[in-house]
Order: sequence, then structure tokens, then C-alpha cells
Amino acid sequence: MKYPKEYLDEIKTRLKVSSVVSKVVALKKRGKEFVGLSPFKNEKTPSFTVNDEKEFYHCFATSEHGNIFDFVMKTQNLRFGEAVKYLANIAGMQPYMFTKQDEEKEQKWKEYLSIYSRYVDFYHCELLKNEKYFNAREYLKNRSLGKDEVKKFKIGFIEKNPSFFDKLKQEFSEKILLESGLFYFDEKKDIYVERFRGRLIFPINNISGQPIALGGRIIESSDYLAKYINSPETTFFKKGSNLYNLDLARKLSNKIDHIFLVEGYMDVVRLSKDGIDNVVANLGTSLTDKQILTLNQFFDDIIICFDGDESGYKAALRAAEHSIKELKPEKQISFLFLPNKEDPDSFVRKNGKDYFLDFTKQNKLS
Repeated sequence: MKYPKEYLDEIKTRLKVSSVVSKVVALKKRGKEFVGLSPFKNEKTPSFTVNDEKEFYHCFATSEHGNIFDFVMKTQNLRFGEAVKYLANIAGMQPYMFTKQDEEKEQKWKEYLSIYSRYVDFYHCELLKNEKYFNAREYLKNRSLGKDEVKKFKIGFIEKNPSFFDKLKQEFSEKILLESGLFYFDEKKDIYVERFRGRLIFPINNISGQPIALGGRIIESSDYLAKYINSPETTFFKKGSNLYNLDLARKLSNKIDHIFLVEGYMDVVRLSKDGIDNVVANLGTSLTDKQILTLNQFFDDIIICFDGDESGYKAALRAAEHSIKELKPEKQISFLFLPNKEDPDSFVRKNGKDYFLDFTKQNKLS
């Protein structure tokens, strides 16, 4: 029986080679790589290297070479299936049991990803090309965001009376479309409604970069509509287990040891525009143990940067309660409080990248 490729890829994505190897070998950073004494031979001069970017280890003394599965199998004398279970547990993933339910869930997962991929692609292209969406493009322009940011984050826009449900219905069952959280059924009107109609949409990707949920923002002022909404929780999306932009930010962990944690999608997009890409957002929920553990897999210092108002302070306090429980001795959590009535988006827009980074150095609290 073979493990699904997606399952194995998810484990590899969640775990850096150095974090797995360092449980057995004392590693020291040297340039882009880590070095240590070989676990396969007694030696006094380090000949063992780990490269997180290329996702492998190599021992020059013995020519042993491989990925995290190979390393665990060889150092712990485990079979492949046992190594997968061990690493899945470290990565915080459910074990794959090869039951009929697992196979059915795998099939549903593929359908779910396909629906989100089509949905995100369609409305992203509409925002870029459809002349009717001038207002949405103008809104982004007024926020100093342009085509580059729209493309990088695959931002889309959904009109007020969309009909994409009818297109998807030709290929997917109404049941799975409802379970995606993109639609709900209006019993009074007897129609399926798109949850994010009239909003800019920000795809929330899993750690492998596939869209699994959305955040939506209205572009017109309204007394009765929430400014931001998120996808409801589904079988495949749990707010407390995901972070916006982690799929892109994690790739920087080989060069940068810290990550900024902010509250909103716009904060992430704006900081990225100014060249600060090591930033994630926590989807409008209180920071969870799972989010802290995930960030700790990649970064040594989590800098929590919330808005400079009372709600921002309260959010930071809640974050502190969760983070301290999960904090490992070699990791650090810092807090960065911005001036009153500022959020990362407005602060960087006014002052620029260098000022923000200097402000961080001077003002972050461990």
C-alpha cells in the first residue's frame, strides 16, 4: 500500500531537515548549510551536512545521503511506514491508516482543492481583466497596491450577483460545493448564494501553497456588513491550524530567523510590497498553540505585531498566554506595539520599510 504523494509532501513541507536531524546530531550553521559529526561513523572532524533549501542531508565520510524519511529510517532502524508515522506525529498530522474512510477523504480532498483552485483562478482573472471591476482596482490603488501584489497573493474580486456556482455544479455535486464553505443555501429565495459576493478575496493557502479557504473584505462602507469575513471551518480548513502567507514566508526561514505575526491580510500584503516578506496573519482568531508550534518549526523568533489600540493590546495578551505554554528554550516570542491608531499597513505606508525595521529593533519586547 502506497502513501498518497500529497500526504508525504505535506510532512516534508512542515518539517525542515535540520529540525529532524538536530534531534540526533548537534548542528552548527555554516553559510547556507548546517554541519555536524556524522551519526553513521565515529569522527572528530564534522563531515555531515544538512541543506534545508534542497531538503537533504549528506555524509561525506560514508556517502549516506537522503531526505527526512531516509534519515529517520537509518538512524532509528525503522521501516518506511514507521518513519512516516513518526514524522507525521512530529509535524502535527493525523496518521494515515489506509482505511476506506481515508481513501474517501483523500478523494474528497482532491475535489475540495480543485473547487478552490478553480474559484480562486476565476475571480483573480476577473479582477485583473474585467473592466466591470474598476471600483475594486481603484480601491486597491488607493491602498497603494497594484498588479504585482494582486498577482503575488492571487487576490480576486467577486461581483454582487455572481453565478459561478452554476458553472461548478456541472462538474461537482451540490453537497461538496456546500461543504467547501464558498456557498450557502438561501431557503427563502431557494437559491445557492456565494458567501463572498461583493468582496475582495484573499486566498488562504495550506503550507504547500494550495488554496483551502478565503478571507473577504468589502470595498464600500457599510453599516450592516462585517468589514472582513473568513471561510467557515470545514473538514479541510481549521482557522486555528492555519496562517495566512505561511506558504511563502516559510521559504525564507533558511535566511531569516524571525517572523512577524500580524492581524490582517492587508497588513501582510502591504509589508510584502515594501520588501518585508517574513510575515503571516492569524486569520482574525486568537493565536493558538498549533499556530505557535507551526511557526516554531521554521523560525526562532516570533514577533507579534498587533494594532496600537486597546483591542491590539488585548489580542497580544491572549497571544502571550498561548505562546508561553508552547515556547521551547531555544525559541523566542517578542511583542511589537505600534503607536496608537496605527496598524502595520498604515505604519509602513507612512514611514517605509527601513523605519519599520529600526522601530522593531528599538521597541520590541521579549
